[in-house]
Amino acid sequence: MPTYETSPRFTSDLDRLTPEQRRRFRRTVAAFVEDLRAGAFRAGLRIKGVRRAPGVFELTWDGNGRATWSYGPPIVPGEQHIVWRRVGTHNIFAGP
Repeated sequence: MPTYETSPRFTSDLDRLTPEQRRRFRRTVAAFVEDLRAGAFRAGLRIKGVRRAPGVFELTWDGNGRATWSYGPPIVPGEQHIVWRRVGTHNIFAGP
């Protein structure tokens, strides 16, 4: 199972989402984790690098929903570690 941590900004962003947005984001994270284990991301997550932020990636959830993340140093040998950075709408790109 991949490990993860959240930035303080991510936690604040998550608290501002509506309950329905949080539910949709969590459903997307389940698909993200499946793909992370499989070694390839499905096209529907639209994962790509964030311009001007090397090592930071975005994924799309529910139309305008976005989340940014990066790989962190492994906590468990052989498992990916994810650092969740921001979550919300396209506006999060002001500081991914």
